[in-house]
Amino acid sequence: MLGKFLDYEYSLWGLPEGSAERAKAKHEVHMRGARRLEELCFRNGGIYIKLGQHLGQLEYLVPEEYVRIMRESMLNKCPHSSYDQVHEVIKKELGGAPDEIFDEFDPVPIASASLAQVHVARMHDGQKVAVKVQHTHMTDTAAADYATVELIVNTLHQFFPSFDYRWLVAEVRESLPKELDFLVEAKNSVRCMDNFRKLSPRIADYVYAPRVYWNLSTSRLLTMEYMEAAQVNDLKSIQRFGIQPSDVVNLVSETFAEMMFKHGFVHCDPHAANLLVRPLPSGRRSIFGRRKPQLILLDHGLYKELDYNTRINYAALWKALVYSDADGIKENCVKLGAGDDLYALFAGILTMRPWNKVIDSSVDHLVVKGTDSDHSELQMYASQYFPQITELLRRLPRVILLMLKTNDCLRAVNGSLIQGPSLESFLIIGRVSSEAVLESMLLQKRSLFSWINFWIQKILLEGRLCVMHIAVWLLQLQKALTL
Repeated sequence: MLGKFLDYEYSLWGLPEGSAERAKAKHEVHMRGARRLEELCFRNGGIYIKLGQHLGQLEYLVPEEYVRIMRESMLNKCPHSSYDQVHEVIKKELGGAPDEIFDEFDPVPIASASLAQVHVARMHDGQKVAVKVQHTHMTDTAAADYATVELIVNTLHQFFPSFDYRWLVAEVRESLPKELDFLVEAKNSVRCMDNFRKLSPRIADYVYAPRVYWNLSTSRLLTMEYMEAAQVNDLKSIQRFGIQPSDVVNLVSETFAEMMFKHGFVHCDPHAANLLVRPLPSGRRSIFGRRKPQLILLDHGLYKELDYNTRINYAALWKALVYSDADGIKENCVKLGAGDDLYALFAGILTMRPWNKVIDSSVDHLVVKGTDSDHSELQMYASQYFPQITELLRRLPRVILLMLKTNDCLRAVNGSLIQGPSLESFLIIGRVSSEAVLESMLLQKRSLFSWINFWIQKILLEGRLCVMHIAVWLLQLQKALTL
C-alpha cells in the first residue's frame, strides 16, 4: 500500500498542476494503483473483496479509474471455490453430497461474489433452485483479515492524515458477521417483502424476493427459488421482454425510496448483480399496452435500519433537494450531522451536483447530463475537496454512509439503462419523501386540525407534482423538437 503512495509521489513529481502531462501521468498511475488493488483483493479474498466493492461505489471520493475497475471485476466475477470445496460445505451443512440432496447440481457456479458463490440445482420434485454456498474458511479467516486491514488503514492514516477510511473498516467489521450468517439474509428477505405488503401496497406486486427453502438452508448455505430474469443493467434483454427501460428506472427509484423514507429498513447493496428484472407475472400491462416490470431483489445480507428521527430527517432532506428548498436542505443536513460548514458539500455528494445547481429552481436541476464537462466537474470537486469530504464522512452516522453507498449503486443502475438519472425518478423521490414527512406530522399530532392540515398539504403536494410533471413533459417535448 505504501508503494502505491510512493508511485503517486514519484510519477507526479515536478509536473505542473493543470498540465496535460500531469493529467496523463495521473491517469496512468490511477490505473496502475487500481489494478494492484484489484490483484490484492482477489489474492486475499473475503473481506478484501468486500472493501474493494465498497470503494467501487465511492465515486464522489475515489478516482474514476478505481471506480470503473472495482465495479467491473468485483460484483459477480470474483474468484470461486472449487467443486470439492462446495461439496465439503454442502455435505457438512446438509448431511449429504450435492447429488444426494439434489436431483441435479451444476458444479459450475453461475456467479461468484466476495463471500459466496451460486450454483443452479434441481430438487427431487423437479423445482429449479439457486444454491448459495459460502466460500470455505470465510468464518475462520474473517477476524484475522479484519485485524490486518484495520492495522494497514490505521497506519496509513498516521502517515497520511487525509487518508481516513477507518469508518469503512468499522462498517465492514459490524456488517460482516451478519452477512456471513445466511439465515439472517433469509429473514431479511422475508421482512423486506412484509414491509412492502404492509407499508407500500401500491407497488408490493412489483417487488419480489426469491422464496427461501428453509429445510435446505443453514448459516453457510442458502437454497432459494431460481429466477428466470435479466440483470437490471441488461438493456437488450429488458427491451426483448417488451419492457421500457424508463419503467425499470422508475420502479427501482420508487422501491428504494419506499425502503429509505417509509420502511426504515434498507437493502444497502443494490448493484446490478443483485437486481433482476422480469415481466410482471400477472401479465398486467400499462394503458399503452407495454409490459410492466417486476424488480427482483437478491442478496439480502446487508440491510440497515434507520431510526425514526434519522428516517424523517433524511426524507425531509430529499424533499428539500427535489424542490430546491435551500433552508430545508441546510436544516436537515445539519440535523444529520454535516454541520453548518459542510451542509453544501453533503447536498452535493447526495446529488452529484455543485451547490449552485442544487438550489437552482429549474425542474431538471438535479439531473447529471452525463456529458464530459459534467464528469470532469465532478472529478474536479472530488479532488479539490478531498479533505472536506473525508471530514464529512467522519461526522455522518454510519447508517447515512450506507445510504450514500445505496445512492451510488442506484445512480450506476440508472446510468446503465438510460445513460444518467431521469427527471421522473427525482419526482418519484420527491413524492415518496414528501409523503413520509406528511405522515410523520400526522402521527405526531392526532387531532382533527392535524388531520385536516394533512389532507390540505397532501392536495398541495399532488398539485405541485402535477405541475412539475407537466414541466418535465414540456421539457422533453422541447428536446425532441430540437433534435
